[in-house]
Amino acid sequence: MSTVAVEVVYRGIFQKTLARNIVRSIVFAARKEGKIGTAFGRYGDSPERNGIPAKQFAIVSDSPEELEENLAVYEAREVDVTINVDDTMCKGVESWAWYGLQPINALTKDGGTLIVTSRQEADALIEDIHQKDTAYNLAIVPASTSFSGLWVYKDDHTDVRILGALARACPELVGIDAMVAAIEDQGWGGLKQTSARNAFERTTFRPVEPGEGSDDTPFSFDLPGWQSMEEGLVIKGIEEGGGFRGGNEGYQPIRNSVFKKFSTRSMRPVINFDTCIKCTLCWLQCPDTCFDVTPEGLYDANMDACCGCAVCEAVCPVPDCVVMVNEAEFNDNNSQYEHWTQDKDGYHQWMTELIQVQRASDADAERSHGYHSPGKYEAESEVALTGDDD
Repeated sequence: MSTVAVEVVYRGIFQKTLARNIVRSIVFAARKEGKIGTAFGRYGDSPERNGIPAKQFAIVSDSPEELEENLAVYEAREVDVTINVDDTMCKGVESWAWYGLQPINALTKDGGTLIVTSRQEADALIEDIHQKDTAYNLAIVPASTSFSGLWVYKDDHTDVRILGALARACPELVGIDAMVAAIEDQGWGGLKQTSARNAFERTTFRPVEPGEGSDDTPFSFDLPGWQSMEEGLVIKGIEEGGGFRGGNEGYQPIRNSVFKKFSTRSMRPVINFDTCIKCTLCWLQCPDTCFDVTPEGLYDANMDACCGCAVCEAVCPVPDCVVMVNEAEFNDNNSQYEHWTQDKDGYHQWMTELIQVQRASDADAERSHGYHSPGKYEAESEVALTGDDD
């Protein structure tokens, strides 16, 4: 075996404990087979921001010298396995202080594997994943998104199921027996070992050919070089803004053209403009100033600026006027207000269907955006009690 690198892409704070458990367990399991490895984090500031994509790595080698050679670079140039623990990040990630959108498979090597925890089918995930010039494998661990974070650890076996899938996807890294032994050493109990073995058997694989997937070009920009830096510390202010869509009425703030927040979002607000009472609360309380005021006094959420925090849903006094819906249901960041003005009946049908899907998902406890309902952690997933991955 040569050196094998694994990256875990997770949502800052909300999935930090989950990511840490995965990379640490990989190293523990590798030691069971006489290999040497290390685990470390990248891309997060301290403290990590709510929901902003971050990464942790596990690198395993046959010898200390080989491991040290591979750790001489700040960031792995390519990885054998990318693990994505929130399927909405299949659309790409922009972490804090990053310089554009990075495809989820950007570092996945030719013939490598992208492991995703998801209830979606492979074709639906590939629709969101950016194209590559090389082939890779998509492995799906059937599971809902697990917010096992810095403050709350929801022990729903997502960590061990991913570890079981990893042993199947990359046997040259570590075998399933060593992985299960490492789980046992950490005192995680027989049920979690069963979940790991179940995932080893049940994880599905789909080859992804070169050029297959989303053909969107990820946004990017050039950072200033040392020759173009200005003297001293210069923080240029952003202009106040003006009328809605450049008109004389309403209000639309001017936003930083290169700082976008949508990769932070695992859910987005869907707005019923017909029931809006123009109370201004969503606009006033939004921490990211993502709402534009229309000439009629309605509020259109700019989806490049929305981080999915759900504050607007929480403060809205009108039932179902603002509803948070799983980000996986959307394929663009288009204006909902423009859709509504162009086709009110079509918009209402679209909105109603999305909310119905979300309500069904809520009833099955398949998703939470991490900000609400602490009791939901206890109500979710029977897996921890039954060991059933289905």
